Amino acid sequence: MSSSLSPSGGPPLLEVHGVVKSFPGVRALDGVDLDVRAGEVHCLLGQNGAGKSTLIKVLAGAHQPDAGRITWRGELVRLTDPQAAMSLGIATIYQELDLVAGLTVADNVFLGREHARLGVTRPASANRAAARLLERLGHPDIRPTAEVGSLPAAAQQMVSIARALSQDAKLIIMDEPSAVLDSEEVERLFAVVRDLTAHDVAVVYISHRLEEIREVGDRITVLKDGRTIATGLPARRTTTREVISLMTGRDIEYVFPERRELPDPDAAPVLEVEGLGLRGAFADVSLTVRPGEVVGLAGLVGSGRSEILETVYGARRATSGTLRVGGRKLRAGDVGAAVAAGVGLAPEERKSQGLLLGESVSRNISLSSLARFARAGFLSRSAETEAARQQVTALEVRPADVDREVRTLSGGNQQKVVLARWLLRDCRVLLLDEPTRGVDVGARSEIYALVRGLADRGVAVVVVSSEIPEVLGLADRVLVIGDGRVLAEEPAGALDEHRVLDLVMEDAAHGAAHAQREGDVA
Repeated sequence: MSSSLSPSGGPPLLEVHGVVKSFPGVRALDGVDLDVRAGEVHCLLGQNGAGKSTLIKVLAGAHQPDAGRITWRGELVRLTDPQAAMSLGIATIYQELDLVAGLTVADNVFLGREHARLGVTRPASANRAAARLLERLGHPDIRPTAEVGSLPAAAQQMVSIARALSQDAKLIIMDEPSAVLDSEEVERLFAVVRDLTAHDVAVVYISHRLEEIREVGDRITVLKDGRTIATGLPARRTTTREVISLMTGRDIEYVFPERRELPDPDAAPVLEVEGLGLRGAFADVSLTVRPGEVVGLAGLVGSGRSEILETVYGARRATSGTLRVGGRKLRAGDVGAAVAAGVGLAPEERKSQGLLLGESVSRNISLSSLARFARAGFLSRSAETEAARQQVTALEVRPADVDREVRTLSGGNQQKVVLARWLLRDCRVLLLDEPTRGVDVGARSEIYALVRGLADRGVAVVVVSSEIPEVLGLADRVLVIGDGRVLAEEPAGALDEHRVLDLVMEDAAHGAAHAQREGDVA
């Protein structure tokens, strides 16, 4: 890779040349090249398993490369540990934020670098310094004394960025920073990124949302199978089709499977929800789903969509309303009863809520069906393994190794394992919460095909996604949710993204006006 100049005319801030990193049985990086300039947003793209996570861990000092070299401001460096990277000015904000929930915002910002004098900590000094950093980021509303675990995801993201700035970071690596943010919070994040680059801080930005890349990025590097496929591409002039072709090695023209005829409107519903409510989350939600039908719930983050799915599944106890599966009433707040009735949930946070990361692919798939592998009170491992192997083959989980720890799989393949669990269980109702979050564009199309295939087999599917085009592309019928209420119910073909946003924004405006009137009366 030829060396380019930074905007200042000097060498790039960071250069990576031919970096190789292997783990037992796999070469994660196979000669990666990359250069990052001061004051730019350099977007790092690639399918799950392309090597992005390994590369950022090398740059963060968490992994040591087997070969290749890294230069910082033109000088060869060795990032022997995270402290070495931080001392140069390289800070990493991982997708799963490494904040300590029980500590305050200020404690997290200065963790390991506490404000002290003569061995005595000075919390007031730390609080003032944290407040200055948060004000610079446009978030004076985040209190330095607040417990960080009580903050919403967007605020926690800002705390992580404040910690990076407190280390005088010159390069900040952001791994899927928008994954848990709504559209308004994403815009605020972009404003923060632009402010950072205006002060000559470089940002390496990783995202599967290609529309974000054009909005916030300057240049693009694409990884595939641990190699640099292209680097230095102009973010705003590189088309989505070009990026997808580079990432996957093929063109993906039709992301969503073609719809077949809609389910029989006279068929008895598999799932019936009537007047369902959960105090403080949503109220008076009614919906039906027929065999083979995909129903989408569209709305903004915080509208109550996830809570509706969790309540149907029994993970939350409804405070009003009724649930029926196959005509039989479900007991509220009873996951066991829901699963026994044929309800399955692929949760939003699959790593913390849907998978046993330290267990094998086989055990994660069989988890909800262990009773069927019991023989005279003992678990038949061979039967369990064979059943899991059949699902791995059918869903094309890669690598096809049922003994492999599920934590080692890419996001898309982890999601396939969750789906395989419910396929093995022969569930009748499948609840999907953000089914493609953190999943690359190639694996997305595979998951969409799996969902459509399940519907074609007669499974009733309910899908929640923050990406409105995803809901409209997957669903037969859509319920628009706002502030815990159903605002509209339409066939997916009768809606578009603008109409959905108009509905939720109009509802939010009415809610704000009502709150203002209540305040005036009070």
